[in-house]
Amino acid sequence: MFEHNGTMFFGGGLMWIFWTVVILGIIFFVKTLSTTDKESKYLDAKKPLEILKERYARGEINESEFNKKRDDLKR
Repeated sequence: MFEHNGTMFFGGGLMWIFWTVVILGIIFFVKTLSTTDKESKYLDAKKPLEILKERYARGEINESEFNKKRDDLKR
């Protein structure tokens, strides 16, 4: 009979795990580099004009302040 002491299976299994971890690490690294910090910060951020409209709607600023700030944002 053919005898195994477990080295072939254990060594081969560890190599698959090692290369899987290496490949996943490379994919994660490339994906992290492709998304810049600036993009990730502003993906869900509201536009300044939307925030200004919300502030006006809540009564935090009056109409003249709203118009001045809106004009400043359009520049």
